[in-house]
Amino acid sequence: MNSEKETRVILTREDLINGLKKCGVAEGQNIMVHISLKKLGFVVGGAETVIRALIDIVGEEGTIMMPTQTWKNLDPIKGVHWEEPEEWYDIIRENWPAYDKNVTPAIGMGAVAELFAKWPGVKRSDHPARSVAAYGKNAEYLTKDHDLSNIFGENSPIDKLYKLDGYILLIGVGYDKNTSFHLSETIADFKGKKFTNESSAIMIDGKREWVTYNTQDVDDSDFIQMGQEYDKEMNINIHRVGNAEVRLIRQRLLVDWATKWMEKNRK
Repeated sequence: MNSEKETRVILTREDLINGLKKCGVAEGQNIMVHISLKKLGFVVGGAETVIRALIDIVGEEGTIMMPTQTWKNLDPIKGVHWEEPEEWYDIIRENWPAYDKNVTPAIGMGAVAELFAKWPGVKRSDHPARSVAAYGKNAEYLTKDHDLSNIFGENSPIDKLYKLDGYILLIGVGYDKNTSFHLSETIADFKGKKFTNESSAIMIDGKREWVTYNTQDVDDSDFIQMGQEYDKEMNINIHRVGNAEVRLIRQRLLVDWATKWMEKNRK
């Protein structure tokens, strides 16, 4: 028996509620959640239990949001189908299913986000590759009018969370999963900022179309470094729930700090 199995804990819905409340999660908050279910330990009921616990805590006045990206619905030339031979790329472009927010599964977002996207009452944004899903008081506001080109900038779901003075909850994941840093990228003024064309399959007037759009070319290569510096400079509390490290961060403070960091450090 390895040490990981020896130290693994079991968590009930009540355990999660109590643990997350101790981290600062509270009624009425608007929270962007990034989570690794596996890192928590053994959660009785799995992803369903986590979602119910989060909804219970924030209550009717709060909102839970999660990334439900479908980045395989991008041009294969971008590297999203790296495991497939290049001679298949034209076939993929011509046949990849158009994004359907009621059907298309999240890709690589984890078990909790995948279930959350299909949760009764959840609203999901219309972006074919970078969607988010939200549940609660501000779900409609956060997910509505997710612009094809302005994915993470002004009036995007991430920016709307900023305007609500919302929170980021990292459960068992690091700052490399922190989508809100992309908002800082759109705001910050640095010389290396670039734009690129992306393409996705979209339904337009009932017909599948392969649509190309121009958007900012985002870069997460320095997110871990930024997170480490932010933790230290802002003295961020790192809590534990089960086996997972947990951070609850005011998004507005983080985005403002990261914007200044990028302007100073990105070339």
